[in-house]
Amino acid sequence: MSLRPEPSRPDERADLDLQLKSYKEAAVEPEDHQQIKNELAQKLIAIDGISEVELSGTGMNDAPTSPQKKARHSRGSSLKENGIKKEKTDTNEDILEFEKYQGSNGDVLTSTKPDDAYEEELRQDEKEMPKPKKRRSSLASGKRAGSGWERSSIRWAPFNVPLQRRLQTLMVLLHTISIAGMLAFFFLLCTIPLLWPILLPYLIYVLFSRAGTSGELSYRSEWLRSLPIWSLFASYFPARLHRSQELPPTRKYIFGYHPHGIISHGAFVAFGTEALGFRQLFPGLTNTLLTLDANFRIPLYRDYALRMGLASVSGESIENLLSRGGPNREGMGRAITIVIGGARESLDAQPGRLKLVLKRRKGFVKLAIRTGADLVPVLAFGENELYDQVQPDQHPMVHKLQLLVKKFMGFTVPLFHARGIFNYDVGIMPYRRPLNVVVGRPLMVQQQEQPDEKYVEELHKEYVKELTRIWDEWKDDFAKTRTGELEIVE
Repeated sequence: MSLRPEPSRPDERADLDLQLKSYKEAAVEPEDHQQIKNELAQKLIAIDGISEVELSGTGMNDAPTSPQKKARHSRGSSLKENGIKKEKTDTNEDILEFEKYQGSNGDVLTSTKPDDAYEEELRQDEKEMPKPKKRRSSLASGKRAGSGWERSSIRWAPFNVPLQRRLQTLMVLLHTISIAGMLAFFFLLCTIPLLWPILLPYLIYVLFSRAGTSGELSYRSEWLRSLPIWSLFASYFPARLHRSQELPPTRKYIFGYHPHGIISHGAFVAFGTEALGFRQLFPGLTNTLLTLDANFRIPLYRDYALRMGLASVSGESIENLLSRGGPNREGMGRAITIVIGGARESLDAQPGRLKLVLKRRKGFVKLAIRTGADLVPVLAFGENELYDQVQPDQHPMVHKLQLLVKKFMGFTVPLFHARGIFNYDVGIMPYRRPLNVVVGRPLMVQQQEQPDEKYVEELHKEYVKELTRIWDEWKDDFAKTRTGELEIVE
């Protein structure tokens, strides 16, 4: 018996003058080949003590092959898990599993999925990696320079901010510092002696002018109120104006705005400009936003406020606007907007909460009865979220001092902060948070020269009821991050 079987390669058979075989015949195992394998197996058992060896192969390859994975039952032709499509293909000896990854551009990559043993081997390799040797000596090091700057608590804005967002920030900044900026510019002009002959008469005129209380609105400029720059201001938050129902222009109205917030940005953009489309939502109405009478004694700023259509919140101004204005000089088609809570309510402006100073605020109801103007509650969702300020329960002494200033000076200064021009954490710029101003349903008012106290109480309750209805109906849409419910205090 020959230890070497017949060669199957054509060149080797030609050297031995043997007839060429076909591929089928070359793949057939010789008769004595199985006997050779059995003898080799017996020798291996005698040498190494191997109890069982199985050799397989064809041709001249007598080396043992790798263990074959047993076939598993396939549960389906495709699987989809975690957004990755997996496909399985059945073969006689194994099941191949594929993974398909689809990129953002639509391209698809397909790869075979490794079995569980592959991941286990990787973990085992990581455990068996050589550990670094310990040093016999050690060094004492100082702190690493610059480590504090890497963990800065201030988040800075990137340089590649779109131009539109830069312009939005600029408009809100100009409005926020408008009073202080114009007053500072006036003092700068006063340092020029050549301008004194002009500035002195102007200052006297400002102190004695009644333009803010006359109710004539002769300085109002619809062109200035409708400039596209106010659209940039509104889109900063962004802000939206919503109405519950149409208001006929044959009547007059008092809009009660809630809450005051810190600076009442929502009241200005909704009723002090045409950026949110007040004339389109309420055609035929001329709305006037009311502010403190002291603002009309500030040089330069009072001229800007009068051009924007603002007026004094004094009782004289309200009666003149609603009794002597309009096409028929009786106030029909006129509307005014009053921020009911005032400066006192600004101290309770906390994000996620809504406390309204309203229980004892009934003067606006009496004015509505005397002038025959219908009451329209307005609730601004998001006004309190624009700033953070010192909380009264954590700093009671500061809160008492603020109330004392309010009592003697008529105004107060909330200790607030939000974001900056070039950062997101420190500054006086409001946060970019949605602002939704919802105008409620009007309450019909019967005019009386001397308002009856019972009728005042009745109207006040109806007003609070409508304000509560707006909150309950729209809080899930516009106040999703609230931490409390509507509270009516003081």
